[in-house]
Amino acid sequence: MKHSSLVQKPEEQIQMVDLKSQYLTIKTEIDGEIQEVLDSTRFIGGNKVNEFADNLKTYLGTQHVIPCANGTDALQIALMALGLEKGDEVIVPSFTYVATAEVICLLGLKPVMIDVEYGTFNINAELVLNAITPKTKAIIVVHLFGQCSEMDGILKLAKEKGIFTIEDHAQAIGSVYTSEDTGSKKSGTMATIGTTSFFPSKNLGCYGDGGAIFTNDDVLAAKLKMIANHGQEKKYYHSVIGCNSRLDAIQAAILNVKLKRLDTYCQERAKVAYEYDRNFADIEELILPERIENSTHVFHQYTLKLVNGRRNDLIDHLKKEGVPAMIYYPVPLYKQKAFAPFTDVDNLSTTEQLCKEVISLPIHSEMKEQVQEYIIQSVHKFFNA
Repeated sequence: MKHSSLVQKPEEQIQMVDLKSQYLTIKTEIDGEIQEVLDSTRFIGGNKVNEFADNLKTYLGTQHVIPCANGTDALQIALMALGLEKGDEVIVPSFTYVATAEVICLLGLKPVMIDVEYGTFNINAELVLNAITPKTKAIIVVHLFGQCSEMDGILKLAKEKGIFTIEDHAQAIGSVYTSEDTGSKKSGTMATIGTTSFFPSKNLGCYGDGGAIFTNDDVLAAKLKMIANHGQEKKYYHSVIGCNSRLDAIQAAILNVKLKRLDTYCQERAKVAYEYDRNFADIEELILPERIENSTHVFHQYTLKLVNGRRNDLIDHLKKEGVPAMIYYPVPLYKQKAFAPFTDVDNLSTTEQLCKEVISLPIHSEMKEQVQEYIIQSVHKFFNA
């Protein structure tokens, strides 16, 4: 796609994620599924939700899928099911979305925020080991931007120390991790519990809020399901304090349609990422997304690092060119006002550096060649000025 002549600015507005174009390609099927739910008037639970849970279970190769209302609830319910006590410590990446640590604090647990790898944005066993104390009871592993963390080392360490693991693969659903010991497994299925979000912009997104929880443990699955449904395993009989977290039938019907296309969506995103890589490889100030050998990358985000200190200038330039760009994430969690009472971390060098350098460009499965050419041209224009 390396261009020798100028590409005209696309007539349509460039989107970080083009949900409308994606919808239009599956409109007939989506509309039909939604109409079925409306005709049935079964809006909570029912066949569509059960069908989606079964389909996702088959796709992931896990024993149990518990749908819920959103990805934040999925994390909270996972922690609730592990029987942790007030003050117990949960290790969590410092470079992640707020929900990952938010639920820890809501439950009276202590978030222990650790640094991440500069190349992959993810945690590893060595970083986890340095944070373990006698109070450590769980580790939340976030597969950020679409690629798995180094799970072999983390799972081995957790087993040695008797610590629970939770995989948050909201940004990496569809990715595959190849373990030295257990072979290839889908992300979200390797830890004690896996969680995900179906926020609309995710690789597998619904048209509202939605989430799910995964486990291979029968006893734990029953508890997760009970907690998500007001703590009841039988109607009006409440065994534990739970919450109300349900995936509605319309969202399940939409997800059933999109799940069949998830691998294709991920492959199309990877093609876009490859073209970006190819066209940005000669820009010294940009560091391309790193891939690890034992994980596929589904590119929920295409995130570069700009090392010349001019990130805001690049964003302003792209905005003038009509190209959106995002910063995920501009402020470390431990510097957020909300977490001041919960953490004593004040500086993690890699996280601090990433917050100053990262920039994400538009990427989605409906990216037109002309649109990507224009984005690439706009980036080159900045560096060639």
